[in-house]
Amino acid sequence: MPKIEAGSLSEHRAQVRARLFSALSRLMHDRGFEAITMADIASEAGVGRTAVYNHFADKEMLLLAFVNEETQRYVAELKAALEGITDPVEQLRRYVRKQAKLTSVYHLPPGADYRSILSQSALSRMREHAQVVSALLRSIIEDGIEQGEFPPQDIDSVLTLINASINGQRFPDAGPELERAANAAELFVLRAVGASTEATVRTNPLPELSTSA
Repeated sequence: MPKIEAGSLSEHRAQVRARLFSALSRLMHDRGFEAITMADIASEAGVGRTAVYNHFADKEMLLLAFVNEETQRYVAELKAALEGITDPVEQLRRYVRKQAKLTSVYHLPPGADYRSILSQSALSRMREHAQVVSALLRSIIEDGIEQGEFPPQDIDSVLTLINASINGQRFPDAGPELERAANAAELFVLRAVGASTEATVRTNPLPELSTSA
């Protein structure tokens, strides 16, 4: 029976899971998913190897749980940034800038080809998580077309291109470099969806990006 350090068993399990997720994230950035083992993750998290298997049957299940939790937090952050905004152009600006900030905080390490690592069922579940985030962007663009802010367009193709342009790069973690990169991404996406020239010139600058998650 593992030593319970938290106030209850459920709190203890949540703490262990959080440590495992943090360890997995660090190790994936350092070595890549394929190169690490459950023993590596347990050691990095400071928990016994048996404790890992009490939570997850294998490394793939741990990764899926990690992605699920990160996606929920990620979507909550995006929705909070869009709350109370009805103008599709402003929504798109906020979406892009928040994505720029969150990319360095939540996204999985770049470069890994999970198609060669994970099972088909796991890949399908990972795609479902990505679709949750894309649904927010789709709604913004659809509203913009309906309101005449953006011209009619192939939304599926536009979503793919926007996601590739944002997710395909590593944004700086903070400071003026992050602000410049976010401004460039914002302008690029607004032009990509066909926003008016006036809309692409921000007359009321957004507050500087916060680095807190």
